[in-house]
Amino acid sequence: MSITVNGIDELKKLAGSDLGTSEWIEVTQERINTFADATGDHQWIHVDPERAAEGPFGAPIAHGYLTLSLFIPLFTELLDVQGVTTKVNYGLNKVRFPSPVKVGSRIRLVGKLAEVEEVPGGVQITVDGTIEIEGGAKPAAVLQSLSRFYA
Repeated sequence: MSITVNGIDELKKLAGSDLGTSEWIEVTQERINTFADATGDHQWIHVDPERAAEGPFGAPIAHGYLTLSLFIPLFTELLDVQGVTTKVNYGLNKVRFPSPVKVGSRIRLVGKLAEVEEVPGGVQITVDGTIEIEGGAKPAAVLQSLSRFYA
């Protein structure tokens, strides 16, 4: 369920709040292959199911950066900021990939709005995110994302 705020003042009031949990999405071989084609990263551990089945994880795994790229669609399920003119990704402070995402796994995002700070013309938010793997002992990714919203 998405939290909707209207404008920067309402966004500031959410600082320190848990944003909740997104829906699960499946990481398919097709998604992995499409990412490999887009990035040119065709390492066998991602795109060769037969060879990957004999590899260290027993199946193909998603690229770490594919998992990271899914942060945005998962995050948009958690927070909808309206009443601003521009929304931009500003970067990342930290990213770790504690556990690989095997093909066919489902992942979701758990988010917290750690900080909201003023920048010229708007605010910058820091989101602490954990991308969980359904049934997994460790998360797929732990990250701190920065976004800017301009009035």
